[in-house]
Amino acid sequence: MQTAGRNRMQKIAVFGATGSIGASALDVIARHPESLRASVLAAGNKVDALVALCARHRPEHAVIADETKFAQLRDGLRAAGLDTQAHAGDAALDPLAAGDACDTVVAAIVGAAGLASTLAAARAGKRLLLANKESLALAGELVIAAAQASGSEIVPIDSEHNAVFQCLRSRDADAQVRKIILTASGGPFRGRTRQELKNVTPAQAVAHPKWSMGPKISVDSATLMNKGLEVIEAHHLFGVGNARIDVLVHPQSLVHALVEFVDGSTLAQFGLPDMRTALAVGLGWPQRIESGVAGLDLLTQGKLEFEAPDTDAFPCLRLAREALAAGGTAPAVLNAANEIAVSAFLNGELGFLGIPALVEDVLAALPAARADSLAALLATDAHARRIATDKIPTHAHRHV
Repeated sequence: MQTAGRNRMQKIAVFGATGSIGASALDVIARHPESLRASVLAAGNKVDALVALCARHRPEHAVIADETKFAQLRDGLRAAGLDTQAHAGDAALDPLAAGDACDTVVAAIVGAAGLASTLAAARAGKRLLLANKESLALAGELVIAAAQASGSEIVPIDSEHNAVFQCLRSRDADAQVRKIILTASGGPFRGRTRQELKNVTPAQAVAHPKWSMGPKISVDSATLMNKGLEVIEAHHLFGVGNARIDVLVHPQSLVHALVEFVDGSTLAQFGLPDMRTALAVGLGWPQRIESGVAGLDLLTQGKLEFEAPDTDAFPCLRLAREALAAGGTAPAVLNAANEIAVSAFLNGELGFLGIPALVEDVLAALPAARADSLAALLATDAHARRIATDKIPTHAHRHV
């Protein structure tokens, strides 16, 4: 794998290019034109935004997931005078991820839609900058096994897992590691009781106090489901069990994770809450490259606070841990049910407390089974989504 600073240009595919992670990745790439190049850009349905990014970064390939917008993308690229080749449909991502079009894949497609291209990159031995936590929640065993078989290096881009990656210096967690501690900002509703959460609105839920993120992940932060998914992700990435992964609420979001070793030492990774740091680690590792992020001046930050998460007010963290303990298809069920629940909440069909209630209901309705193939996991994912959709009316007006 070629890294920034070496003679050979590193070609990077950015999947989810029009989202916040994509924007941060492209910002870092543009700072290193001598060693980094965006060779593939992919987006969901924002053709105009994708064409504008192509005009700036001049990739060889552009992909729009919505197949009905292929002509619009092709014509937009031509009108801009670009040689970028247009593609459409999710299926176009897999050969681009696996082929010569890129050395590195930034996997930032939200939700289960990002799984196939993530697996394709892992199987092809690419460096995988993984910002799609659902890939590991849905199919962690398959993704990790594929990466190990091919020699693919996974660098997590979630700030917490990237911090653990740095503290472990890219080694697997082993007997020297006592525990991994992930931090959570607490989201916009930190400190509220369950009763106070009954009537919160989607607009309030997406107003994250520290991060600029899309609506789905912002709601996951508000429910603490994002932290539950991160516990599952940490288990797969670092080979540690549920009991050795802790979560602390840290509202300042300056300490991104800690690793406690058996000798009593604890290493922590500090930094301003900016995803460009994690992306620069992934793009440059094992070297350090400029990210555009300022250093951390602790004298101006004031005190650092830590507290235990409230799993009564925010039960999604508990549900994720239970799904991890159940194993098999349970994390896939959790993830699918949560995606349906969050979508229903954002559409005004479900209350905020209805999100964990619906997820718990679906988990109970679909017990864990073996997760030994991608086909089985995708079938479970589809089944869980159908069950969750059918159960939305049951939870729509219930304050639980």
